[in-house]
Amino acid sequence: MPHVKVAAVHAAPVFLDRTATTAKAISIIREAARGGAQLIAFPETFIPAFPVWSGLWAPTENHDLFSLMANQSVSANGPEIAALRREAKALGVCVSMGISESSPASVGALWNSFIMIGPDGGILNHHRKLVPTFYEKLTWAPGDGAGLKVVETPVGRVGQLICGENTNPLARYALIAQAEQIHISSWPALWPTRPAGNGTNYNNVEANRIRSSAHSFEAKAFGMNTAGYMDSAMRKFLVDRDPKVADTLDRSSRAASFFVDPTGAPVGDFLQDDEGIAYAEFDLSRCVEPKQYHDVTGYYNRFDIFSLTVNRKRQHPITFVDDVEASSQNADDASFMEDNFSHAKP
Repeated sequence: MPHVKVAAVHAAPVFLDRTATTAKAISIIREAARGGAQLIAFPETFIPAFPVWSGLWAPTENHDLFSLMANQSVSANGPEIAALRREAKALGVCVSMGISESSPASVGALWNSFIMIGPDGGILNHHRKLVPTFYEKLTWAPGDGAGLKVVETPVGRVGQLICGENTNPLARYALIAQAEQIHISSWPALWPTRPAGNGTNYNNVEANRIRSSAHSFEAKAFGMNTAGYMDSAMRKFLVDRDPKVADTLDRSSRAASFFVDPTGAPVGDFLQDDEGIAYAEFDLSRCVEPKQYHDVTGYYNRFDIFSLTVNRKRQHPITFVDDVEASSQNADDASFMEDNFSHAKP
């Protein structure tokens, strides 16, 4: 069982600019690799941004922002991901990147996704958030189960869920049951649920700590929490649009990036108020002993009473059947567009 060094990126995107944000991500990956990190995880939809505006204004006021988000979202096999794959291969590191993903079937359908890149530049996993949470539904479509996978990497068996998915016990169990050793949770910079002065806003730091510790305790796995950061440019963009939201932004709890061990206890760095990279070292042998106490996918369960079936088929909006030859070609093309490209070299 290896000792590994991991990095949780606590950073702001170049707000709604996919090209500049990709360049910033590459710079961060290089810094983290110089710091010895073997696995580098970025926040929820780091490229190009998290649509916090849906928690600030009515949807009738945000049409232009949705259009801009759609324009700046990225394809899973587009140039931004290709650039990240080249960098991961050049440095020999694993990279998990949160993206707002565009659809090959629609100019307006988006997903909240992550791409896990291996040290050879190959895509190990591509997950679309199962259910966008609360006002996120105004931006993203529901995903599917194709990405509910734990992947084998040089730093161990790694699984990941996005934000509120870490509250879904069945999604979490689906990863636990694949011998997960490291669990990545990705979060936005802030998540306002009430206007300033109208009650207490959602405390995402405490909520995320509870969820992360609970999952690691149940899985007997290490946990990485990587959260976005609201920099001055992002705040100015939102406040310039409507000065009344300044108080709501400033009173909303800032997310934190941190780590927990297989008992749910804190380990490694903790970042909240400053942009940067949090580091931790994991001794994966520590995932074994706690399994003696509770192994929920080994012996500490009743499989004769409970059962879980997970549909990991990628969902498609349409199937074309023209003739035998064309049908075969369409199948090859669709396969390439979805998962087979993940095994190609960058």
